[in-house]
Amino acid sequence: MRIAIVSEVFLPKIDGITNRLAHTTAALTKARHEVLIFAPEPSLAEHAGARVVSVPSLPFPPYPGLRAGLPDPRILLELARFRPQVLHAVGPVCLGLWGMAAARALRIPVVASYHTDLPAYLPEYGLGFAQRAVWPLLRRVHNAAVSNLCPSRHTQRELRAHGIQNVGLWRGGVDTSLFHPGKRSLEMRFRLTGGRLDRPVALYVGRLSAEKNLEVLAGISDAVPGLRLALVGDGPARKKLERRFAARPVQFLGFLRGEELAAAFASADLFVMPSTTETLGFVVLEAMSSGLPVVAARAGGIPDLVDDGENGLLYDPAEPASAAKAVAELLAHPGRRLDLSEQARRTAQQCSWEQETRQLVDEYRKAIVIARSRGLLGRLRHTFAR
Repeated sequence: MRIAIVSEVFLPKIDGITNRLAHTTAALTKARHEVLIFAPEPSLAEHAGARVVSVPSLPFPPYPGLRAGLPDPRILLELARFRPQVLHAVGPVCLGLWGMAAARALRIPVVASYHTDLPAYLPEYGLGFAQRAVWPLLRRVHNAAVSNLCPSRHTQRELRAHGIQNVGLWRGGVDTSLFHPGKRSLEMRFRLTGGRLDRPVALYVGRLSAEKNLEVLAGISDAVPGLRLALVGDGPARKKLERRFAARPVQFLGFLRGEELAAAFASADLFVMPSTTETLGFVVLEAMSSGLPVVAARAGGIPDLVDDGENGLLYDPAEPASAAKAVAELLAHPGRRLDLSEQARRTAQQCSWEQETRQLVDEYRKAIVIARSRGLLGRLRHTFAR
């Protein structure tokens, strides 16, 4: 199958969407599908055998690190030359809209996917006034696609409640050979604990920004004596957080990737995810694959991964103190922590990228069939109307 993918972000940027696309592209090309990617500049020129077309873009000041793709006639020309059977618009906002418009002109079926809880993020970036207008815009964009995909049942329900139609699931997977308990490292644990190897350490991995609700980590640090915190990632709130945690035993490790990131997961004692706006939470799945028990907010798509009391613990985000209570409980009961760790690993092993990508290709094929049937129906209506 020939597949065109249009995304608002791509490598070398590091986030959940680029991680998803990097693994999905590799799985698609491994299965002998042809893939062409459109992404804002600067992006890699090639990934896993797929060519990447970098489209001119401008910085997006409200959200540092993002760039808005500009209209570019090459999108239409490259699509006409590549002749994809389907176009996948990943989180269409700017570049995705240009790609969808070009696909419509060429009569290419479009599958759109939703990955970021944009309405929930707006207030954190001084754009709360735009919340009421966002859902009608999202509804119009996504309903222009033949079908839509999202990462969790929670998000699926939310999209349907706002009038977005034909919403299926594309959860995404995890590399269980990379994120493995065997990657535990004494050297990495030294870094995570600031040299205090005898102390327990709780890990957070992700963007350091206001919408991630990282203030909860301060409450955990204050309430659990002896606990060390390690934060992996970067973002606009890093300097503020460094000042906030200056008197606490917290290590800021910045961005880590590959084997180094895998070692960080495997070398901690537990993983904490305080964000309430995750559509899924890939880092949670990576932590589980690494054999870490997870303490996470019962919100967004996280409950799709974490079954409270079975493979992790969920706390009520309306009561932040319950997060510290859950962490203290796990540290006080090593046997329970081990049980949750083993079950977390089993859960992750059911989520391979190959399996998730096969399901994605099935969604592409369904969209192609639906588009053809609509086209046939339209031609029949036109014939009988004459």
